[in-house]
Amino acid sequence: MKVFTYSEARQNLSELLNTAQNEEVEIRRRDGSIFSIVPKKEKNTSPFDVVGIKTKATTQDILNAIKESRIG
Repeated sequence: MKVFTYSEARQNLSELLNTAQNEEVEIRRRDGSIFSIVPKKEKNTSPFDVVGIKTKATTQDILNAIKESRIG
């Protein structure tokens, strides 16, 4: 883990972010507070990739429900 002071972090933000891609980085303030920066894991799935459900409704039932909801 690499540690930056607040001033070093501001001056070397690009280096800090590059380092944080591979390991945790800490930023320490003068007042003693400490912050960690870790990379966020990317999701390789589509937001439309959802698990299906089993139902007795037919395609026609669903289309009729949609049609009714648009009318009234």
